[in-house]
Amino acid sequence: MMNKLYLLVLTMAVFSCKQAPKKEMSAEPVEAAVEMVNVDRYPSELNKVFEAHGGLNAWKSYKTLNFEMPKEGFNEIQIIDLHKRFDKISTPDYTIGYDGGEVWLLDNTGNYEGKPKFYHNLMFYFYAMPFVLSDDGIKYEEAEALVYDGVSYPGYKISYNDGVGASSTDEYFIHYDADTHQMKWLGYTMTYFSGEPSNKVSWINYADWTKVDEVLLPKAITWYNVEEGEVKEPSKTVNFENASLSTEAKPTGFYSAAENAVSVE
Repeated sequence: MMNKLYLLVLTMAVFSCKQAPKKEMSAEPVEAAVEMVNVDRYPSELNKVFEAHGGLNAWKSYKTLNFEMPKEGFNEIQIIDLHKRFDKISTPDYTIGYDGGEVWLLDNTGNYEGKPKFYHNLMFYFYAMPFVLSDDGIKYEEAEALVYDGVSYPGYKISYNDGVGASSTDEYFIHYDADTHQMKWLGYTMTYFSGEPSNKVSWINYADWTKVDEVLLPKAITWYNVEEGEVKEPSKTVNFENASLSTEAKPTGFYSAAENAVSVE
């Protein structure tokens, strides 16, 4: 009887040992995919801004961003690989893409008059604030507070190491609510075409946020008129719709040049 009991216990133990690894293997890739962000590399108050929007660890866990911008009669759809920064912009009239090597354009009507190399990631950068200000190659310094309508918004000046991005001479200014640490204003200089530093700062107000999965992203942004360096009244608003985030990346071919597309110099 004891021998039979011993064999039964031994059999159950062996069976349990054989089954357990299946559970461990299914969980292991998830753990390996999570890479914690070293937040010590960022100024402490800027970290609070990232946290107020869901945190860098949440943001870095996503691989694909999708959002739409309403136009007259259609929505412009933008899809971005958040890690490789490939992108694709789709409309009924044209498609623009970046596959990591070249910017390409498929102009269905022959009427496209924009500048694809300048535009392909422009709105992504404005939309993905404040998280894109955590990219590599960025330098941070405390900026003079922005005062608008009697309210003071502390902030940081953002500059880039030489050779970073398409225009490393650009500068950005992020300003946030002193109590909530939510981002409120973005100032920026435009040096893409001249390649020379500029003192002309444009200002965008970020007052309308919406939760997309685990992070806050803008529902709308509004440019303001500027006179002699002073922020005045609103001038233009851009709305965003149908935003989504995914931890899965699109196949690389998704961003490859479409048939009949041309490479943009």
